[in-house]
Amino acid sequence: MNFQQLRSVRETVRLGFNLTSVAQSLHTSQPGVSRQIRELEDELGVEIFVRAGKRLTGLTAPGEAVLPIVERLLTEAQNLSRVGEDYAERDSGRLSIAATHSQARYALPQVVRDFRQLYPRVTLNLHQGSPRQVAQMLLDGEADIGVATEALAQYDQLVALPCYRWTHSVVVPAGHTLLQAPGPLTLQQLAAEPVITYDAGYTGRTHIDEAFARAGVQPEVVLTAMDADVIKTYVELGLGIGIVASIAFDPERDRNLRAIDVRHLFATNLTRLAVRRGTYLRAYVYDFIQAFASPLTRAVVEQAQAEAPGADFEI
Repeated sequence: MNFQQLRSVRETVRLGFNLTSVAQSLHTSQPGVSRQIRELEDELGVEIFVRAGKRLTGLTAPGEAVLPIVERLLTEAQNLSRVGEDYAERDSGRLSIAATHSQARYALPQVVRDFRQLYPRVTLNLHQGSPRQVAQMLLDGEADIGVATEALAQYDQLVALPCYRWTHSVVVPAGHTLLQAPGPLTLQQLAAEPVITYDAGYTGRTHIDEAFARAGVQPEVVLTAMDADVIKTYVELGLGIGIVASIAFDPERDRNLRAIDVRHLFATNLTRLAVRRGTYLRAYVYDFIQAFASPLTRAVVEQAQAEAPGADFEI
């Protein structure tokens, strides 16, 4: 048994049983991947994959049992390497962060700037994606840290830690009639306007939809986007009113727009930071986490790592 065999099994599952993609991922040939898998199956005395001719189509029952063990062995091998790096070169290395657009654009910049000043020899890689893509990058080992509001707490393989709460605002062009509305805005007033907001599954969109549904109001959503900057651009063009994360509005930058606080209409959102369960985190990773959310000290993160999956961890 060797690590190349284990990697072949893991990548085969991760890449949907497409051995051509697996070979490209592992920088080898398709026959080489097939041989590694068959040699491991011969050693274990069971078939790991279901086959249709020469194609792999799924995991067998033994394969379902083998896969978590393969994942743990590869994770621990990576952990060994990280321990060595942590003590041999404490202030250098790589840190890969996966985040949604809102987090990458509005929440992370100052943290990244301060971290770079503290660790100039650490190379930062910032990946953007949907909340589920952020989670998948963590699960696949492509990211060390994930930051998102949706999805991260849904995976037992991840330790998702609460960071900060935030609310939504309505953004409108200067002079819009909603700015003269007496008293707090209502959902009925918003529904009377064309609405521009986030795609489903992004930046608290779930809470927006739930609020309208509870009130029995159907808004006219004319445009959706992943990016608050895109939403604000189309609001400026007069296509409708925008519903965005409050942190996405900057009076200095958004001089042609006005923001109206609507925290009374939509539920408060919780941004989480996640790491893969069981992964050894280098010292500078803990420092980055605490820079992003000061209550998340190394002791707190290690305690959360020790909690059983599904535990509702609070700080």
